[in-house]
Amino acid sequence: MTKVSETSEKTLDTNYEKKLSRRDFFRKTAVYSAGAIAAANVLSPVKLLADDPAIINEAPWGQKLGDLVNENPYGLPSPFEHNNIRRTHPIFSSGDYYASVSMCPIHESQGIVTPNGLFFTRNHGGTAHVDPNQWRLMICGDQVEKEIVLTLDDLKKYPSESRIYFIECPANGAPEWRGPQFNSLQFQKGLMSAAEWTGVMLKDILEDVGLKKDAVWMLAEGSDNASNPRSIPVEKALDDVMVVWGQNGEALRPEQGYPVRLIVPGWEGNLNTKWLRRLEISDKPWHSKEETSKYTMVQRGGKAIRFFWVNEVNSVITSPCPEKPWTHLKKGDMVEIEGIAWSGHGTISGVDISLDGGNNWTEAKLKGLVLPKSWTRFSYVIKWDGKPLLLASRSRDDFGNIQPTIDEETAAVGVESVYHRNAIVTWEITKEGVCNNVQIRKHKKA
Repeated sequence: MTKVSETSEKTLDTNYEKKLSRRDFFRKTAVYSAGAIAAANVLSPVKLLADDPAIINEAPWGQKLGDLVNENPYGLPSPFEHNNIRRTHPIFSSGDYYASVSMCPIHESQGIVTPNGLFFTRNHGGTAHVDPNQWRLMICGDQVEKEIVLTLDDLKKYPSESRIYFIECPANGAPEWRGPQFNSLQFQKGLMSAAEWTGVMLKDILEDVGLKKDAVWMLAEGSDNASNPRSIPVEKALDDVMVVWGQNGEALRPEQGYPVRLIVPGWEGNLNTKWLRRLEISDKPWHSKEETSKYTMVQRGGKAIRFFWVNEVNSVITSPCPEKPWTHLKKGDMVEIEGIAWSGHGTISGVDISLDGGNNWTEAKLKGLVLPKSWTRFSYVIKWDGKPLLLASRSRDDFGNIQPTIDEETAAVGVESVYHRNAIVTWEITKEGVCNNVQIRKHKKA
């Protein structure tokens, strides 16, 4: 009988260990780690299954070569993300999909910027396709010292900046004035998105042309077939308005105004003129069709406020929501309530969370970057006891504005309007974890 040396025994032991099956390894791992997983109380499946094929077996994508390194010269989302898309609805278009909208899937949004392919769209005459070599920007009017025409190359000679801002259509949430209409976050609040914009500060251009003493108003006009002319105070133009060609590190997409658009931070989306071609300076507003018959704030009694620009302080819980319910949770699970807050006035200073429809409030945590006129993320972690909840968020900004209840909003402006709805949004969570869109009213409807 051949004697096996101590060294050989160690080698045999090592080889034997190498031959252990993946199944045996994960069975052992399951035993050793079960206590640690239970102690950590992480958001994971009920137990680690040692016989889970996804763990035991080699994944098919690991057994063959993948795509060529430049298979898609412009990167594409994974095909498994096919549901993460913009959507439209007949209620917003009346069958006309040229003057219409497509809504951002904000329930799938991460961070504080929206991918360009998911950025919401609002057009008045379809998407224009502008040749950048033929694009021109005319700056004119009776209140400028000199009139100029800029090419894209001329525009890019000015010092550039990149800033993160949200854009929100004033009709965001419009169908909800009289009661819940959509059991969907995307259809209720998807007419907004946020991006990092790259371009020049408009004040630098206006300083170049020179403003006369009666320069009070500016007309912004697009080059699409709708043009959508809007009057904007020069005071705002000299503050933080940008003329941009870049969005999230690349050129604007056609549906976002390629090659150049206006960014008017914090103010209603239709002022952020796409396919920009003209800025005219004068001493009076233009009273265009869109700012007289359309984008006004209807009050009680039928009167309307014109030039109602600022998107008020707002927030919404994005997880859970009707698209992302808690049906996978069980009693006692820890879960994060997460959402987005924003204000056209300035910076979000805090967000409160209610679990009982607004009777009691607790402050949430703001996370990530907190920037003016941008999305701000908030988070609140609870241990769900499996009982029904009425989840709501309430935001406030550094100007002292507080997001109103539905009753407070109704008392102030009634329910006849279409635009600038910023009342608190409430989600009903059933004991089964289903999430429904509801409204909390403590007084009768107006």
